[in-house]
Amino acid sequence: MKPRVIVLTAALLACTALSAQKYEGGLIDKTVAVVGNEVILISDIESEVQQERAQGRSSDRDMRCTILENMMENKIFLMQARIDSLTVNNDMVEGELTNRIDNFRYYLGGDEELEKYFGKPLYRLRQEWRQMFEDMSLIQEEQSTIAQAIPEITPFDVQQYLDTVSVEDLPVVPIKYQLSQICIYPDREAANLAVKERLLSLRERIINGEKFATLARIYSEDGSSRKGGELGMASKSIFWPAFSDAALALRPGTISQIVETPDGFHIIEVIEKKGDMFNARHILLKPKYTEEDREKAFSRLDSLRTKILEKEIEFPLAARFYSEDPATRTNGGQMADPNTGSSYFEIDQLKPADYAAIKDLKVGEISEPVESTDNEGVQQGRQGNTVYKIIRVDKIVPAHSATFTNDYTELQNRVRNQRQMAAIDEFLEKKIKDTYIVIDPMYKDCAFRRSVWHTKF
Repeated sequence: MKPRVIVLTAALLACTALSAQKYEGGLIDKTVAVVGNEVILISDIESEVQQERAQGRSSDRDMRCTILENMMENKIFLMQARIDSLTVNNDMVEGELTNRIDNFRYYLGGDEELEKYFGKPLYRLRQEWRQMFEDMSLIQEEQSTIAQAIPEITPFDVQQYLDTVSVEDLPVVPIKYQLSQICIYPDREAANLAVKERLLSLRERIINGEKFATLARIYSEDGSSRKGGELGMASKSIFWPAFSDAALALRPGTISQIVETPDGFHIIEVIEKKGDMFNARHILLKPKYTEEDREKAFSRLDSLRTKILEKEIEFPLAARFYSEDPATRTNGGQMADPNTGSSYFEIDQLKPADYAAIKDLKVGEISEPVESTDNEGVQQGRQGNTVYKIIRVDKIVPAHSATFTNDYTELQNRVRNQRQMAAIDEFLEKKIKDTYIVIDPMYKDCAFRRSVWHTKF
């Protein structure tokens, strides 16, 4: 059991050796660092190591050295945040706390296994982790305060950076494309109906006595199929809301009606429920599109492409009239990155099928029809829905070293980031020198990032 941390004054600590205390079972918990009026215990470091292990990461001495250095830096930021009377972002704290508990539930297999692994009841873990995230919130606020204190970056600053940096160190701006598209979707309604009919047939077979797990292994299109569709005990928050709501509404052993999520269509059997956690099996089927769907869409797109090339209709007008993608049709088909909103795409921001279609085209040329995916669900980790399209290359910006004229924003951000990092680094270096710090000699062989720590043994 970890003791309550006792705050000591620097004067008292100056005359007192780093302490060790004995607990039940003979466990020794030792103070390994003092930073101002804050202490770091071996148990603090080992708790972090234990959390890393729980997520499958290997632990060694280097990890412990890194954890200790991070903790000492964080203590300095935390003390300054309290001096500056900064406030905790409670929404961030609750969100991070929920995510952490849900992740450990998933990795370890539920509340009981989580409590067993950490050797503490869940309410205690919540208390400790909430305090940790409150401290983290204050640390981030302090870092942000330091970073925001630097003056706004002016064109003079950017030009000064360009005048002093060598050509080899200039940021390289990768090739970028500006693109427009005309999209046609396959017959979703017919494909969805076919999937639902297959699932209803499977559901009827299960009700008539066939094993859910056996049919899941044969038919499910989810990675859990090899486990008979079983997902393992997990929090409802890691699933799509429609899925978890349907699962939690079921009695164990009963089979759900068809449930639609962005992943496709499911039937679900709940094995066990505990609060907002459950273990369930499911069979996932995704809509399939036929070769006829593809040929029909390609024929329409090819006809549109010919009309555009023969100047019978302009590409933007054709996109407004014929494209079925609501995100791009209203602006003449011009594509935008869903994450940044930018109309320029680097290669790794393009879908593989889209890049394969345009990589050999020149500005103004239009691709042949191609099968690709849209952006629905991409930000939640999904692949998107099947779509057929033609793509026009509107503009190509070749890869080049950043220049003041063409890449001012990128250069301004680079200078700003460098100065913010330098300000934070300067703050830390000064505070480490000026703050009472003692580190236990057991860590003297650590390869700390900052050499100044080695003056504190």
